[in-house]
Amino acid sequence: MLSPDLVDLLRTGGVEVDGPSDPDGAVLTVTLNQPATRNAQTPATWRALAAVGANLPSTVRVVVLKGAGPVFSSGIDLRSFTPEGVDGEKVLEQIAARDDMAAADLIASFQSAFTWWHDNDDVITVAAVSGPAVGAGFQLALACDVRLCANDARFAMRETSLGLVPDLAGTHPLVRAVGYSRALDICVTGRWVGAEEALALGLATAVVGNDDLDTAVADFAAAVCAAPATSVRATKSVLRAALDQQPPDQRYTERSVQVGLIRGLLAGR
Repeated sequence: MLSPDLVDLLRTGGVEVDGPSDPDGAVLTVTLNQPATRNAQTPATWRALAAVGANLPSTVRVVVLKGAGPVFSSGIDLRSFTPEGVDGEKVLEQIAARDDMAAADLIASFQSAFTWWHDNDDVITVAAVSGPAVGAGFQLALACDVRLCANDARFAMRETSLGLVPDLAGTHPLVRAVGYSRALDICVTGRWVGAEEALALGLATAVVGNDDLDTAVADFAAAVCAAPATSVRATKSVLRAALDQQPPDQRYTERSVQVGLIRGLLAGR
């Protein structure tokens, strides 16, 4: 049961939450539900997404992220940069009006909508991408553990063309996925990366026909939920550690986590 405050945050941010939809309460679907604006994002969207991450039911093991309509997300709502803003919120002015530390803290609060998808070891997160994912939309897809894409999915990082940099936690997963040189190319040119190129570069985990995307997502979620939750959580934590650790430290992490799992298996006999 969603609290009234969370319901209000979701409604204001244009975010819809469905589930947990299966009998075991293991799969939650989060939808960017503003097709009239091509699922453009605002600070209200980010507050809603951060709240979803902070209020996940304990039964949830897989979180699916998708966009309503033909566009995954067109990125930040550019009206936020105008004198009128969106619902009175003017992103650039909000940032510039603060001192450097406070401005950085504000951006950090925006980033919290993006970081939990990857950082929370309790869930596996899946971006189901169809249509364009631009800027903040691209970074939101990058935030997820897995990106399952329809044939018409395409990605672009347009911040540089606006005189900005990608600052919603997307640069680390982008460089990690495609390498520095390709990441630089994608960001500074703002070019489109289609589904097949995304697959070849490692941005997409899989590409399927548009009509098959929901089935592919459901099959993946079912496969995740078929494995013991403890080992899935532990595996995600071990693999995340590998992103930053040197081999000796990673081997220590592997064996330390394994000992705990073995003790748990024996205790459960």
